[in-house]
Amino acid sequence: MYCAIPALILYRVYGGISMFANIMLMMMAGLFVNGPYALITTAVSADLGTHSSLRGNSRALATVTAIIDGTGSVGAALGPLLTGFISTDGWTDVFIMLTLSSLISGLLLTRLVVAEIVDKIAKGKERTAQQEIAGSIIQPLLSAD
Repeated sequence: MYCAIPALILYRVYGGISMFANIMLMMMAGLFVNGPYALITTAVSADLGTHSSLRGNSRALATVTAIIDGTGSVGAALGPLLTGFISTDGWTDVFIMLTLSSLISGLLLTRLVVAEIVDKIAKGKERTAQQEIAGSIIQPLLSAD
């Protein structure tokens, strides 16, 4: 998510050099902006879809999915509206808005990412410890005979 910030700044500064630079920098900015968005919405839908409170209740799952998609649609509708108001003074303000939006979303997601990484590391250590215990039970001890 934080990679979108330098990508947007690079696009704003160097996007007007040539058509090739414009295309490459726009692709890079699009990758770093839309890539995390697509992953986040998919991960949230999958995570909520496996939640114990939604098991067997297809209507509740459909409602959760609709809320997630609806929130994205509201953002997609309000983004261009806000861009239209901000761009009256020039495109620099629009890129500042996009950069700040990426920063705020990154800050809001950092806590969740750190918690997820810590959880994965703890599960990995737990699994390794269980494998070591299982391995020591299965393997015979050497005797001093």
